[in-house]
Amino acid sequence: MTLQTIENYHATPDALKDRVILVTGAGDGIGKTAAITFAKYGATVILLGKTIPKLERTYDAIVDLNYPQPAIIPLDLETATDENYMEVADIIEKEFGRLDGLLHNAGILGALTPIQQYDLKMWAQVMQINLTAPFLLTRALLPVLKTSSDARILFTSSGVAHKGRAYWGAYAASKAGQDNLMATLADELEDNTSIQVNSIDPGRVRTRMRALAFPGEDPKIIPSPEEIMPSYLYLMSADSKNINGQIYQA
Repeated sequence: MTLQTIENYHATPDALKDRVILVTGAGDGIGKTAAITFAKYGATVILLGKTIPKLERTYDAIVDLNYPQPAIIPLDLETATDENYMEVADIIEKEFGRLDGLLHNAGILGALTPIQQYDLKMWAQVMQINLTAPFLLTRALLPVLKTSSDARILFTSSGVAHKGRAYWGAYAASKAGQDNLMATLADELEDNTSIQVNSIDPGRVRTRMRALAFPGEDPKIIPSPEEIMPSYLYLMSADSKNINGQIYQA
């Protein structure tokens, strides 16, 4: 896999019209912005996350803008069981009949600390949320994704997934694993389904996680989540047809 870039993409106003897209971590940061942006371009967005008040604020923002009415599915990715993921799939199938897009955006940073000193409990937590949860959610949702005529799965990568960096420990390992999971899925689904699977590396973006990782950085010089949305729109839309198994930089 090689890193790809998307330049000068301008989505048409109906680029995601009538699509049903689930966004994890939709209550804050990139997830919230992606959910609102997808709705702006016509999608019915399913907001998934553990903090209901945050999800409700995203919901209200979409409704206030007169975009298609979204839905909320509360789920804690750290503690959710396989049964919980199957329940999510059942809800989507019953309420919407299909799923056209899945954005794996939720994630945690963990600790920036040497491997020798890395706390085992925190390692397990980061791996659970950043890697195991996307696997479990994707596995549960594949049947309903297969009912779509043109589905997309989009994972969230990171620069430290491509080249390890001191002290990034579990986060770097989980993101590298997520990229490999993406590539495996893309290869498995390429020949006999309409599902396309890719990863996107947001890069430097003005989010709470970025501030935790780089507390001395001036946020004014960092792009906002809104500025990287063209890449997300492209990879979720029909314009990205036949793109599969790639990692894109936003």
